[in-house]
Amino acid sequence: MSQAIQVGDRVRIRLDAKFGEREGWYEGTVFKIEPYSEHRSFYWVELDEKARSVLRIKEISVFNPRNIQKIG
Repeated sequence: MSQAIQVGDRVRIRLDAKFGEREGWYEGTVFKIEPYSEHRSFYWVELDEKARSVLRIKEISVFNPRNIQKIG
């Protein structure tokens, strides 16, 4: 995570192998940030329509900074 992520930012999130066939990168928009510690937060992402259709969810939280990237 090279740049600080803020509410409203467009991001890509990565789902790892534990998601099986749905493993990969998906895009969405950060709508909420919940601090966890001084150095980490939960990033709540509203998924794009394409990601929603694949994952069958509207929102997801991301904790690991390696699994979220700011885009655009």
